[in-house]
Amino acid sequence: MAQLTEEARAALERLLEHAQRDTGHSRRVADFLLAWWNAGECGGFDLTTAWSLDDDIVHDVVLLFGWVAYHKVYPDTLGYGSQFEALVRDWRPELVQPREG
Repeated sequence: MAQLTEEARAALERLLEHAQRDTGHSRRVADFLLAWWNAGECGGFDLTTAWSLDDDIVHDVVLLFGWVAYHKVYPDTLGYGSQFEALVRDWRPELVQPREG
């Protein structure tokens, strides 16, 4: 099982913090993270979207993308399932299944 490096973990956690806000950057970061989670349902990530992100955010996106591409794991296998489920609720509410009473 792959383990996040300290640098990759810090980048992921910064990106998650960005995605939890309500800004244009937040939406773009959430799109990137959700494409990793489930591109088929949550949508892909247009790489040109990164052109409008701040340099620090781009650095984190690039670092995390490289780590994910090399290690071939999903965020839930790294212990981030609940954070990504929250991103789906916040940014893709149409994908959330109503709970049966």
